[in-house]
Amino acid sequence: MSWKDDVNTVLERDPAPKSFGEALMFSQGLHAILMQRVSHQQYAKGNFKLARLINYVARVLTGADIHPGATIGKGFFIDHATGVVIGETTIIGDNVSLWQGVTLGGVSASKGKRHPTIQNNVTVGAHAVVLGNIVIGENVKIGAGSVVVKDVPPNSTVVGVPGRVVKREGVVVKTDLRHDELPDPLRDTIMDLTNHIAQLDHRIELLEERLKKEK
Repeated sequence: MSWKDDVNTVLERDPAPKSFGEALMFSQGLHAILMQRVSHQQYAKGNFKLARLINYVARVLTGADIHPGATIGKGFFIDHATGVVIGETTIIGDNVSLWQGVTLGGVSASKGKRHPTIQNNVTVGAHAVVLGNIVIGENVKIGAGSVVVKDVPPNSTVVGVPGRVVKREGVVVKTDLRHDELPDPLRDTIMDLTNHIAQLDHRIELLEERLKKEK
């Protein structure tokens, strides 16, 4: 995958840039990705200090901290790089989108695989946190502010703290960037309880009227 493909990915998913040149010059998420690809090449060659130097400069310039050891596929998109953190053993598939403040982090100090594996066509909303050596399946949507610490099956929608699967379909779901329009399980539960209480109140009223008539 060439750097031009990364620029075209920005143009496909971000309506703000008006031209190829504008996307190339002013997209911090793009800059973070391009610099990580260079640092990853050096990391793979064993040039760890050079890789970390590029990583350090990228963090200062873009606000994103993407470890050189992370493996990132094609079509990767970060909308507003600020606060994005991606750990060393993270594996990211193709056509993945992250919003600002997303953390793909670890929960262990071990030297092995300790960060998430994000499969193809996943969208992660702003300030969501995905922790540990877990697998996020293909076509998953993770809502803004969610905290995910367990595997997520493909074609699912996850929201909440801790993250809960609130939607799962047996068909492939296209990547949808409208990660603000997600189900709210807490709201739905409260609505169900409210409706149930209203039904009970109605039944009690009917019983009271029947008792009055019998008296």
